[in-house]
Parts: sequence; C-alpha cells; structure tokens
Amino acid sequence: MNAEPAPQLCLVTPPAPESARVAPRLAALLEAAPLPVACVRLATAGMDEAAIRAAAAWLRPLCHGHDVALVIEDHFRLVAPLGLDGAHLLAPRFLREARREIGAGQILGAFCGSSRHAAMTAAEAGADYVALGPFSMQGALGPGRLAERDFAAWWAEVVEIPLVVEGLDAESFAALSPLADFLTLEARQWFDPAELDRLTGARA
Repeated sequence: MNAEPAPQLCLVTPPAPESARVAPRLAALLEAAPLPVACVRLATAGMDEAAIRAAAAWLRPLCHGHDVALVIEDHFRLVAPLGLDGAHLLAPRFLREARREIGAGQILGAFCGSSRHAAMTAAEAGADYVALGPFSMQGALGPGRLAERDFAAWWAEVVEIPLVVEGLDAESFAALSPLADFLTLEARQWFDPAELDRLTGARA
C-alpha cells in the first residue's frame, strides 16, 4: 500500500520583511526544507502600499526561481500589478469579488477559523483552498475558538477542496500532518532553525 503524500508547507513572512535579513533564511528553506514548500504568503499587517511593493519586488523572483507560489494577504487588487500568484483572504466575505478581480487562473484561499459554515461558504464561493485554525493557543491567530482536529479530519475525508491548517504547535503539527494538504508556519517558527526542527521532528 502506498504511503499518503507528504503535506507541503506555506511560509508566512514576518512583518515588513527586509531582504537582507529574511532572504538568506528563506532561500535556504526553499532549497532544502524538511517538507516541500508550496507557497510563501506575504503578510501585510501594518504595511503601506509602498512597503508591500518593496517586499514583493524581492520576494517574487526568489519564490518563482524555486517554483514556489507567492500570495498576498487580503490585498487582492495588487495581485496583477505585482505579478503575484494569488491572494489569501483573512475573511471569506470578499471571495466572489476577489475571484472576479484576479481571475480563474490565480490562487484564491480564505481563512475560516473554526467555522464549518464559513468554510463551506468559502468552498461554494470558489475558494481554491480553505484554511482552518488555530489548532493551538501558542501563536493563535487572534480571538476566537480553537479549531478541532475532528473538523479537519471531516473536511479531509468529505471535501475535495484542499485543506490548509494554521496556528500550529509541535503536537498539532504532528497530528494534522496526515490530514492537511498544507501546513502553515508563521515567521517565528520557520525563521528559527531549532524551532523548525522541533516542529517537523514531532511529525516523524
């Protein structure tokens, strides 16, 4: 019996990522991460448009040089001008508008927290993936309830749209690896080699 395919990683950038500090570590991971890197997500909290454009200018060739997609949080109208591969919406309510804006060929996903209703609505609205989380309190993504492993298991079994999981610690990283298509790591997790080893080692 063939083993299940390994999940892939989505790496979230630190706030206002600086090329000199972030690029060497990111490049090393794109070359030889413990799991394949499918996507880098440009986090935009606290950044103005000039800062976003500056970050995209060095992230795009680095990611594309390794055949890794670069998506932007929320600002879907910048996808085409910046030559990005899609958008990740932190709330699904703008999915239909975003799809019309970026077109069918670009990646469009939405964070749906622990809400089955929001996840199903996003799927029906044309999301390419649904992101659930947080699955641990450490690094939890804002207020709200923890997502449950049973919800992720149900989604993986019943729904064809890919599952992305977020807000992970070592325990939830290991538990969700067999269920998720993509495991999201925040900058504080992937930027620290020891922390990344601890997370991925828990999966073994």
